[in-house]
Amino acid sequence: MRRTWLIAMALLPMLAACSSDHPTGDLSAGAALITKLGCGACHGIPGIVDAAGLVGPPLDHIASRQFIAGVLRNTPDNMVQWLRFPQRVVPGNAMPDLGISEADARQLTAYLETLK
Repeated sequence: MRRTWLIAMALLPMLAACSSDHPTGDLSAGAALITKLGCGACHGIPGIVDAAGLVGPPLDHIASRQFIAGVLRNTPDNMVQWLRFPQRVVPGNAMPDLGISEADARQLTAYLETLK
């Protein structure tokens, strides 16, 4: 019984890391993807060289905003969905579907979560 309890306690931090309320990507990989995907052509993005686009909204303070695209509650999981499928979320909006994978969307989300 004591051994089972100790194992359960040891697993708790790993389970907490799986929570959908926390980004699970790498910040530097996210920044590199932002550059690779050309996000700065449409958005102003703090910390990204030459990211000064004026087509989409500036992404400074994106992590502090209540909603994504005016319709999704701003959570890491919802940001992943928005990045992967913006045309499904808000059909006809200016953000194109870029074919971003789940893993890449998590990396991007990790970076965006730093922009408070």
